[in-house]
Amino acid sequence: MAVRINNIVLSIDEDLHLLKDKTAKKLNISKDSISAFRIIRESIDARKKDNIKFNYSVELSCTNEEKVVKRAKDKDISLEKETQSEEITPGNQKLSHRPVIVGMGPAGLFAGLLLARKGYRPIIFERGEDVDSRTKIVEHFWNTGELKGESNVQFGEGGAGTFSDGKLTTRIKDKRCDFVLAELVKAGAPEEIIYSGKPHVGTDILKDVVKNIRQEIIAKGGEVHFNSRLEDIIIQNRKIVAVKVNGNEIPCELLLLAIGHSSRDTYEMLYNREVFLSPKPFSIGVRVEHPQKFIDEAQYGKYANHPRLRAADYRVAYTHEPLKRSVYSFCMCPGGAVVAAASEYNRLVTNGMSYYKRDKENANSALVVSVSPEDFQGTSPLRGMEFQRHYEELAYSVGGGNYEAPVQLVGDFLKDKNSTAIGKVTPSYKPGWNFVKLEKCLPNYVIDMLKIGLVEFDKKIKGFAMEDAVLTGIETRTSAPVRIDRKENLQSISTQGLYPVGEGAGYAGGIISAAVDGLRVAEEIVKTYNNQI
Repeated sequence: MAVRINNIVLSIDEDLHLLKDKTAKKLNISKDSISAFRIIRESIDARKKDNIKFNYSVELSCTNEEKVVKRAKDKDISLEKETQSEEITPGNQKLSHRPVIVGMGPAGLFAGLLLARKGYRPIIFERGEDVDSRTKIVEHFWNTGELKGESNVQFGEGGAGTFSDGKLTTRIKDKRCDFVLAELVKAGAPEEIIYSGKPHVGTDILKDVVKNIRQEIIAKGGEVHFNSRLEDIIIQNRKIVAVKVNGNEIPCELLLLAIGHSSRDTYEMLYNREVFLSPKPFSIGVRVEHPQKFIDEAQYGKYANHPRLRAADYRVAYTHEPLKRSVYSFCMCPGGAVVAAASEYNRLVTNGMSYYKRDKENANSALVVSVSPEDFQGTSPLRGMEFQRHYEELAYSVGGGNYEAPVQLVGDFLKDKNSTAIGKVTPSYKPGWNFVKLEKCLPNYVIDMLKIGLVEFDKKIKGFAMEDAVLTGIETRTSAPVRIDRKENLQSISTQGLYPVGEGAGYAGGIISAAVDGLRVAEEIVKTYNNQI
């Protein structure tokens, strides 16, 4: 049993050590009678810029807990029963071969971790490099424009999230989220992610976290193979019997496909093998950069740069009912940089990245517009993927080649003018950029919605549409353009033994939801199959 107390408020100038004092006062008990005190949730209330507050939920043990809660007569105070994690009993279906996982992003990592702990000794194949080697390759690309097609921002240990802001927010309500956060802390993430209202790790820390999870998988009997690309799957009687990796055929009856949203050659292979796929909506647009100081002041007013506040973020969205489209911010990176995120030669795509401290000069975010299968030409389930490729090729070409990005200032964009000189904001994108009208590499309806969005967002954050803010093209990888449809048992609807997992399968969006989906699939396998392989 534990006592849960919500809505304990500290002013911005009150030290955190006062939290326990205020908790005791709210319970009308002495502070010395409190034990096992922990923060459950911390959030910032910045609605009133002249009176920013921190709101907390805490959990504690104390003497006479039931009596204390009953006496308090406060809706914010409750007695919580300890919940035991449900033990999964292995099923009785026999396996002839160890489970195979393809992809080592959050979905593949957490599926592999659970299966390894349960004694299934999974074999993981990752087309990219280990995270240390991958980091060197990615940084070389950013400095020179020399892309490595098999190991880049999209492919390699940790998946696309490794070179991002490392945000851990999610809209899903699932008890597995707590497990994922706890495991990330165990693997080296800061403990604050457990209770922060907007948790993030940062790409610098995330690299060590994924490496530590990999080491546990191996220690518990799993195998991890880098530079190992899934080339084909062998299906007999609508059932997986083998996979082909780097020219070698490997027997396989359970394949967890955690490929991420950019494994386009794998989508093509699955389509050719008649695995059922369907097109799905996603969004495309640009990256916008403002001075981080401006965002801090807009969100925190006079308290910008206060030692208890970190770099401010924002979330904006607008739906244009007559056009039936939405424009919104996505993957906002405070104090970060816009990065080259291509995974195919002669195609350009951007992303945002921050380190843990979020202390760089610019804030950046994707500003993207919703697109749907009705916008894509053709009837193939891969037509959304080809749509992405088309505009990435345009962006590469008009940017000048060598993965230099097209850039336009917001003021010029709104006036349909070419930009000729930077102002207060210097583009952070590497390996380089050139001034280009963004209408040359995005559909007209996307350009129109971005203009509408900038005007609307300026009403919410005054100055958002500042003349000197920088737009960098283009952002296309907000989510997978394809869904690998699956049944209630989480297997492909067309292929027995094939388990589509995570963001690349169209069933997640972000680090936490992808990791949770990996756990769900691993649990389903444990419940069904015996680990005596």
